Amino acid sequence: MKEAKKIARLEKAGWKTVTVQGFLGLSDDDMAIIEVKVALSKRLRDQRARSGLTQTQVAEIVKTSQPRVAKMEAADKTVSIDLLVKALVKTGVSVREIGRTLERVPTTREMPARTRRVQA
Repeated sequence: MKEAKKIARLEKAGWKTVTVQGFLGLSDDDMAIIEVKVALSKRLRDQRARSGLTQTQVAEIVKTSQPRVAKMEAADKTVSIDLLVKALVKTGVSVREIGRTLERVPTTREMPARTRRVQA
């Protein structure tokens, strides 16, 4: 209820309420891929921390560079889902655990409904 009042107040002040998906013009498929990549990136970051590994150590395990691992953990658009899965497996995450990670990825309908931006 408090959120609805806030949204109404912002819209009255000239702000426009849109979804992230609508603002960026993304399809449901695009959003799903982004959510998968973000979930895998977070899982890699968590796995590295749990294992007590540095990004440099993960880079050595995966046979890549430390800056690339940083991009992987940030879900950079240049990082493939394949590379994220490879890094997860090589750092000790089972395929079953990767599957559990992906089961928690929200569908488009479950994502937060609104994001605000200024209407120009």
